[in-house]
Amino acid sequence: MEALSDDLMSDGDIWNALQRITRWGLQRENEPAAPGLQSLVQRLRSQRQQELEKYNLDSLMDDVRERVTEIVRAERAGIERKVAGADAGGDAALRAMLEAIASRKREFLDTLPDDPGAAISALADYEFLDESARTQFEALEAMLEEQVLQSRFQNMQESLAALGGAELGDLKAMMRDLNSLLRDHLDGRDTDFDRFMEQHGRFFPGAGSFDEIASQLHDQSQQMESLLRSMSPEMRRSLDDLMKALLRDEELQDELATMAEILESVAQFRRPPPGYDFSGHESITLEEALRLMRRLHDLDLLEREMRRAQDTGDLETLDPARVADLMGDDAGQAVDRLKQLSQVLQDAGYIQGDGGALTLTARGTRMIGQKALQDIFQHLKREAFGGHEVSQHGLGGDRTDDVKTYEFGDNFLLDMSRTVMNSVRRTGGGRPVSVQVEDFEVYRTEQLSQASTVLMLDMSRSMPLRGCFVAAKKVALALNSLIRTQFPRDNLYIIGFSDFARELRPESLHQIAWGDYVYGTNMQHGFVMARRLLGRHQSGTRQIILITDGEPTAHLEGDRVEFAYPPTFRTFQETLREVSRCTREGIVINTFMLERSHYLTDFVNQMTRINRGRAFFATPERLGDYVLVDYVASKRKRIN
Repeated sequence: MEALSDDLMSDGDIWNALQRITRWGLQRENEPAAPGLQSLVQRLRSQRQQELEKYNLDSLMDDVRERVTEIVRAERAGIERKVAGADAGGDAALRAMLEAIASRKREFLDTLPDDPGAAISALADYEFLDESARTQFEALEAMLEEQVLQSRFQNMQESLAALGGAELGDLKAMMRDLNSLLRDHLDGRDTDFDRFMEQHGRFFPGAGSFDEIASQLHDQSQQMESLLRSMSPEMRRSLDDLMKALLRDEELQDELATMAEILESVAQFRRPPPGYDFSGHESITLEEALRLMRRLHDLDLLEREMRRAQDTGDLETLDPARVADLMGDDAGQAVDRLKQLSQVLQDAGYIQGDGGALTLTARGTRMIGQKALQDIFQHLKREAFGGHEVSQHGLGGDRTDDVKTYEFGDNFLLDMSRTVMNSVRRTGGGRPVSVQVEDFEVYRTEQLSQASTVLMLDMSRSMPLRGCFVAAKKVALALNSLIRTQFPRDNLYIIGFSDFARELRPESLHQIAWGDYVYGTNMQHGFVMARRLLGRHQSGTRQIILITDGEPTAHLEGDRVEFAYPPTFRTFQETLREVSRCTREGIVINTFMLERSHYLTDFVNQMTRINRGRAFFATPERLGDYVLVDYVASKRKRIN
């Protein structure tokens, strides 16, 4: 709520203030920062960059290459064992036949391509002599085939784990029906999703609609495309050769190609997939690379969602559990807190919803005023600003350390030690001590006067343009909070003036925004309203606190506003006439200037000569120091 208070000072819009906190988070002293979406986006980008700087994508086929090398080594060893066995048998014809076969095998293995994909394609039609080598190759084929197909059908792991024979036929049947379903959807025809799931639901566990399946298939196709785009041209050709070698079934290849074409023609899926610039040195397998692509795509999607939430202020699409899964539990908790921010403030009674719009409650308004007051007085305490000594004492206030001879009507706050010593001096000592009225000394007290104040705020366009209007609003809220809490018998009115003057309610001060400021500095109308408001109170101090950054440039001629810059003599004359009326009615005008222009200084000098009030020059940063210290000092007078 303290951070919200600072933001509300700027434009008064609760929704904008909440959105700024959602974007930038909270920074509090002696507490860890509560991150906003911008911080989380930066963290997400850093997390993604760490992945890119970790792996070398050109090492993708190293594991496959090593396993192919091991298979070839096992086959060569098996060939040599076969030839050695024939030699030991002594059968010359068999030995010659085996030697011829072995020679052809060796020649084939010697000319095997270095590229793993091409090597696997060649070995797929090779008849192994060594049973161990054949088993290793079949295991490698099955593993790679499963990984490649899972790159297209991520949720089909169990169905693809033992793919072959009847399973392959079922997969091709599913592909045919799926492509037919995709075409119907693309052409706007009804799709029998329930019938499709009844027949092929095991390939898509958990899918609840056709759109979910289509989006899932497209995402997985994009992940494989991103993997290819992120590779060097040589590595891309190698992986492409590997995929063709593994998916030798022409019908299955055709169906996969058809599915890719249909998905690319759907408008919502036409965004090209990104490629990633990997610059690390750590090796990675094909399976790990496919998982990494899914993760990078998920991070990309989450970043888009976060940026959209920043722009719209709507966090409903952000799932804290998903954020926690991708970025850690603390990030998920941060998103959860941001989503609950509005509700927490409503539950605490600071804001309320009114037909979808958010407004401050009375408690919220008090909180903002107290925060402004706290900020200003913390500053005063830190810099020891103020400390005005005055020479008057009075009745009814707090006791001071000064004493005086008792007079009839004084509060009987007796200084016992001084009273007894006065008696001893008078009588010369002895017991009992005889105390007379003239011996009495009593403590003086501060007098707390009642005050009625009008705070006149300049709302001309120059105030926000010079960076003064937030400081002025803050002072008004702080002064209101000070009077309500420390001097509840005092009266405070707030008037904003530009072309016209109008009374402002303290609870609506935070809502004053840039659009409320117009050309014109009509002090005359402000003084007229101030006199009228202070005329309701005939006792106690009556004063006007004027905060402005410029001389008067407008005045009333009847009901019409006359505006001119540079200001005319007529405007000065009419404004000073109202100053004279305030002076005759005993109203003191204290002016706080936020600029030192020639026109303003000249006008304020004339005004103080007429009214005998005081004039201060203050920067926007120190305005609250001057106004509040001066107000508190004027409340405590001491009377002789």
